[in-house]
This record gives sequence, structure tokens and C-alpha cells, in this order.
Amino acid sequence: MVTQSWMYDAIIYIYALSLLFYFSDFAGHNRRAKRMGTGLLIFVWVLQTIFFIVRMVGQRQMPILSMFDILFFFSWLLVTASLLLNRFFRVDLFVFFVNVIGFSVLALNFFSDPNVVPSLSYWNINDELLFIHISLAVCSYAAFAVGAVFAGMYLFLHRQLKSKHWGATMKRMPSLEKMDRYAYLMVVTGVPLLILSLSLGLVWVVLIGDIRLLLDPKVLNSLLILAIYGYYLIRRITLRSPGYRLAQWNLAAFAVVVVNFIISNFYSAFHQWIWG
Repeated sequence: MVTQSWMYDAIIYIYALSLLFYFSDFAGHNRRAKRMGTGLLIFVWVLQTIFFIVRMVGQRQMPILSMFDILFFFSWLLVTASLLLNRFFRVDLFVFFVNVIGFSVLALNFFSDPNVVPSLSYWNINDELLFIHISLAVCSYAAFAVGAVFAGMYLFLHRQLKSKHWGATMKRMPSLEKMDRYAYLMVVTGVPLLILSLSLGLVWVVLIGDIRLLLDPKVLNSLLILAIYGYYLIRRITLRSPGYRLAQWNLAAFAVVVVNFIISNFYSAFHQWIWG
């Protein structure tokens, strides 16, 4: 049972890392990231297959008679289908969103079954789920913060160059092109992390059984953040907006992140523990 628990942990974390690489490829046409994402997704498929076989041997029958096994098999089918479609067709965005669903189903399945969650007297069944959810959210906020710093530096250097004010500080700063790219890479990192965090948050709400929590100010503001950064990516990839406009939008988006992290906690029904 402990072996199965550790294997399931490995599947969850590697699955999340795979999706991060897939999103990086989609947003930046990074072939190396796609290869990494595909390789990790294949590894997830292998681990899922081994886990499935272990349960089949242990039960001495095809493990599709319980809800846990059915959902696990469903997730395995999604991974299999996405790998096959990605092999024969160029559907990178499809692969990403299909596997976000597969990841959510897998997480829901794992954290709703006490037989695969590590059983410690001081460890609640939902603690690990919340730990991963919070960790992903904090990592996404950190990425957005770094991106906002680069955006601020971009606007400063852009204004100095436009007004022809030269100084020693400017010589120590990266070029406008590099700062724009660094800010973009941070957003590309933060967005999929936030998507995964929200998907796990949805799993937690389902396990709690109170759908009204989806209307919590913290949840709604997190969705707003995702939409704002999504529009940033659209403006950069599709609309080709100028760098200083993107930097302004990046800073505005991070202001919403700050609001979400601080102000909305006072009105949230289940995030107030942050200040405890």
C-alpha cells in the first residue's frame, strides 16, 4: 500500500511537470519543451500502467469494478488518447487541456480514496491535496512577481531611452528585448501552475461537498487573474502588441494578484487561515 501511495505521488507530480512543459511549448513554440513534456507524459503513462497492473494482480481481476478503478482507467485512457493524437496530429493545445482534465480526475481519485493516501495519525486525508494546491498557487504568484519586476524594469528603461536620459543604471540593465522575453517566460510559467492549482482547488471543493465555495471571492478573483494573464498571452502571441503595452498589462495583472493575495482573504470563506 505504501508503494502504491508513493507511485501515485510520483504520477501526480510528474503529470503536473509534463503539463508545464506542454504549456511552455504552446505559448512559445519551444520544441525542446514539447519533447520534455511528451517524455514526461509517456513516463506518466508507464507509471499508470504499472499501477494498474499491480492492482489487477492484487485483486486477481480486471480492476474496473470500483469507482476508484473506473476513474483511474478513465485518466489512463485520456493520457493514452492524447499521446496517440499528438503522435499523428499537431494538436498541442488539445493535448494540454485534455490532460488538465486527466490530471484533475487523477487528483480527485487519489485524494478521495483513503487506501492510497498515506495514513498518519496527524495527517488529514485532504492535507496533501491542500499542500500541493497551495504550493502550486504560491509558485505561480512567485513567477508572476518576477515577471512584474521585469515589466517594471522594461518600462523604466523604455522611458529613459525615449527621453534620451542616459545613466550608469541603464548600462547594468538587460536590453528591452531580453526583459520582455523574461517577463513573458515568467507568465508562461505562472499560468499553467495557476491552472493546475485551481483544478486541485476544484477537487478539494468536490471532496468537501460544498459547491457554493466556487463563488468564494478568492476563487472568483483567481479566475480573473487567469483571464487577465491569458489575455496578456493573446496580446503577445497573436496580436503582437508593443513591448511597453505588454509591460503595462503585466503590471496591472500583478496588481490583481496582490489584491487576490491580500484583500480577498478578508472576505474568503476558507482562505482566512493565511493570516493565522
